[in-house]
Amino acid sequence: MLVQELAGQRYNKSACRQLLFDALAGERSHASIEFKYCNISAVLQLLHYPSINGYKRRINFQKSLMQEVERQIPLYPQLSAIVQAAVEQPAAEPMAPKFEQALQTPPSKTHQVSEALAQYAVRSPVKRDYLAQEARNQSLGLAGEQFALAYEQWRLQQQGLPGLALRVEHVSQTLGDGLGFDIRSFDAQGNEQMIEVKTTRFAKDTPFFVTRNELDVSQQAAERFHLYRIFEFRQQPRLFTLKGAITEHCQLDPVTFRACF
Repeated sequence: MLVQELAGQRYNKSACRQLLFDALAGERSHASIEFKYCNISAVLQLLHYPSINGYKRRINFQKSLMQEVERQIPLYPQLSAIVQAAVEQPAAEPMAPKFEQALQTPPSKTHQVSEALAQYAVRSPVKRDYLAQEARNQSLGLAGEQFALAYEQWRLQQQGLPGLALRVEHVSQTLGDGLGFDIRSFDAQGNEQMIEVKTTRFAKDTPFFVTRNELDVSQQAAERFHLYRIFEFRQQPRLFTLKGAITEHCQLDPVTFRACF
């Protein structure tokens, strides 16, 4: 299903579930199969793979499931090839975005899996950095920022504030990308808002990466800082916003270190 989805090909989730239901000869209910697919989504994210849209990750799974997913991944070599192509594909700002449908509620913060399982995932032999590669896709990042810029201008226009809409600034382009945020915008009272944009072509709860600078700015200017998470960008871009310190909304895992002499 994931290969079909990333290739832009249509498939029927219900039909796929029915095939598995029949193969199991009724040993599992349809609801149980759905829940297991959601467990697999959680495993794929731990391994830095995208997951299937519509199967929200469920983190209460056994270590044996991760071992089975690890065993299965090498059996589908086309999966790695198509994920690699997906994260590297250039992107462009949508020509006719539907801003009125864009804003969504953010995912809720959940408890992490057990520490032992998390450490096992770190050392997984099939783990890839696909999500990190997508985060480094400059074309996708810029297209997402342009979408957020246009969304902010549209939002202020809708509020009857065309003067403020004209003042919205893409500061990562005009001033540089070291500020810790990408867009300077305003609320309805004219107060400055600092917007950092993170974009993915994948599902709503796909993990994202933040820099130390972005984290510090979100804490130091919590009243003005907003993180815009844009997801499903290549289909119909949608977004949710996280206001204030990133640590208030997300669990942060250190993934890299700088080594100096």
